Amino acid sequence: MELTLRTFLIVCPLVFLAGFVDSIAGGGGIISLPAYLFAGLPPHLAIGTNKLSSACGTTLTVVRFIKERLVDLKLAIPTVIAALIGSFIGAKLSLLTDETVLKYVLLPVLVLASFIVLNKKLFGLTDEASRPVTRRTYVIASLAALLIGMYDGFYGPGTGSFLIIALNVFAGLSLKRSNAQTKVINLTTNLTALSVFITGGQILWLLGFTAAAFNMLGNWLGSSLSLKSGAKITRPIILLVIALLFVKVIFGI
Repeated sequence: MELTLRTFLIVCPLVFLAGFVDSIAGGGGIISLPAYLFAGLPPHLAIGTNKLSSACGTTLTVVRFIKERLVDLKLAIPTVIAALIGSFIGAKLSLLTDETVLKYVLLPVLVLASFIVLNKKLFGLTDEASRPVTRRTYVIASLAALLIGMYDGFYGPGTGSFLIIALNVFAGLSLKRSNAQTKVINLTTNLTALSVFITGGQILWLLGFTAAAFNMLGNWLGSSLSLKSGAKITRPIILLVIALLFVKVIFGI
């Protein structure tokens, strides 16, 4: 495919915005993947190139969260494994199920997610660890990663936001720590998918690395804001992601 200046002008600003949103609340793929498609890339090239740029941005955010000691590496191992298993199962189920079925399931889930995020008693624990990490934390976090990983394999958009909500509300992690653990899971699944697209030759390297620079800048600015503002910025951005996903489901865009 021939790349033009128009392609870069469409993709790069939107991928920057996607990185900014994703580093705070997940769900950046709702913005970045359509950007590649709007720029004229065929679906497989769009998905593969998007995986390259998003993986670079997510790597930067994960490194930063690790330096801030927000990532529990012991907790990351079982949740990553659970997410990978769930993603594999979800991908298999997607081949057997009509996607319209998901629409009827996802719409009430989005309404419930909005209610949880808006309810300050449920969502938005303190910016430090609100509950000690126990065996219960491991079980709940791994189960959440498995179930949401299945959704990721089946459909995908908004996975990061759903993980942040689940880890915060059910596993008892603070928003910052929930975001950090989510990014580790996202990075692992992104790199796994990226390896498949590299093997299949479905990546535009020049566009991907250029967009990656913009995505990394967006991730850097977004993670800085997240570390500084915590729940004040996370809650509205997650609501934005849910709203975008709602529009996507309703109108099929």
